[in-house]
Amino acid sequence: MVSHERADAAAPRTATGSSNTLHRSLTLWNSLTIGFATVSPVAGLYAIIGVQTVVTGGGWFPALALCLIMQLLVATVYAELSSQIPIAGGAYKWARQLGGATAGTYAGAIYVTSTIAMLTTTAYTGGVWLAIFFGVSGGTGVTLVIWGAVFLLVCTVLNLVHVSVFKFLISLGVYAEIVGSFGVALLLFFFFRQHDFSELFAHLGTGTAPSQTAAFLAALAVSGWAFIGFDACSTIAEETREPKRMVPRAIFLSLLMVGGVVLFNSAALTLSFNHDTLLLTSAASDPVTPVIVDNFGAWAETPFLAIVMVAFLACGSSMVQYTSRIVFSMAREGGLPAGLSRVTAAGAPHNAVLFTVLLAALGLLLGLNDEAVATVLAFGTGGLYAMFAMTTGVGLYTRLTGRWDPSLGDVRLGVWGLLINVAAFLWSVFEFVNIAWPRPYATSSQAPWWQLWAVPLVLGSILTLTTLYLLVGRNEPSVHPGKAEPQ
Repeated sequence: MVSHERADAAAPRTATGSSNTLHRSLTLWNSLTIGFATVSPVAGLYAIIGVQTVVTGGGWFPALALCLIMQLLVATVYAELSSQIPIAGGAYKWARQLGGATAGTYAGAIYVTSTIAMLTTTAYTGGVWLAIFFGVSGGTGVTLVIWGAVFLLVCTVLNLVHVSVFKFLISLGVYAEIVGSFGVALLLFFFFRQHDFSELFAHLGTGTAPSQTAAFLAALAVSGWAFIGFDACSTIAEETREPKRMVPRAIFLSLLMVGGVVLFNSAALTLSFNHDTLLLTSAASDPVTPVIVDNFGAWAETPFLAIVMVAFLACGSSMVQYTSRIVFSMAREGGLPAGLSRVTAAGAPHNAVLFTVLLAALGLLLGLNDEAVATVLAFGTGGLYAMFAMTTGVGLYTRLTGRWDPSLGDVRLGVWGLLINVAAFLWSVFEFVNIAWPRPYATSSQAPWWQLWAVPLVLGSILTLTTLYLLVGRNEPSVHPGKAEPQ
């Protein structure tokens, strides 16, 4: 069993015993806004709306709703774990503390690669909207990759400046999402609806999916993107005041708030869409702005795109911070070069930030293929659901074997915790398989086999390399599950 004292004691030291401490400068509001910005209603919904429209033609609202409900179960397990082990690295550290060093190594490899892929996806889709904001639309793969790199560069700068600037941007992004995106959705919903509510559940027959069942499963897979990133709150636990109380609240509330906004926005947009707009949509196009312009007038286009850009930049900047803290935590444990665990005088791991951004930038090269949008989305989503499955699986196993006692944390759910853990694990496994499933109609009928099987191929490669590292490159003894690691 992991006590509060052992969990905290494991936090501030590197593998060599030196102290590398992050500064506790974040309040509950800061943690909540970072979680909100990372999940991001605008980035979550607008990044997938083109693909969703192409594949289903409409009627994907039920898939979004189901995905949110099941992700709230996953967030509940994360809240339980974070109330007991509030350490930088989040799920990576939980796997290491509860399952041992080997489980931690696999978790770290999956976690850091999947969050880097998630950052790549955000940079690519954010670059699409950045190009649209500056009047460049319909670009080729090369053009979109360049815009994605520019977007990533801005997010990097925002992570390297003073933390007060970063916190201001995140708060501004949240206000932009609530006032702008949600406000626009309210106006659309109450004054500009074109369709009955049955439209939310209707397959319009304009998508590429061969059947309604195929359309729903594909929509469920793509919807997975809209509800990831809430675990960012757990990776910044060492920078949050009173983390055992505040981080679990931030995890659950950020997903609940974002989920509510995403569902409402998707409903408002669906009920306001002109069917001709759906027919003309491509995976990398913007079907949202025409709805805004048609209903509010041409004057609304620029301020709306500005709101979207602020939200995307807040999301991308949060993801850089989110992933860099996982890199920092792994480096501190000796799983990555020690230089990545160094912090500045202000307590910021700048080396980890630069390492994270460099790898994410290399991932942008996948977007050179003009038809790779769905594959890039799958890359950014599939790995996180593999991590959700591993985290809830480790939690379930150690809960059942008595190696983890959730009642020692501040979140105590009793028997409901076990039932929620089981459901969260089964859902995570199902959704990962669903995301990884090859769908030519979601990418391209001419897509090469490696593009269709991209998610299992990449994950399989990561697991293979990690296994080789454990067998050949490492001889240190495994930490006994449930015990604190030696200091």
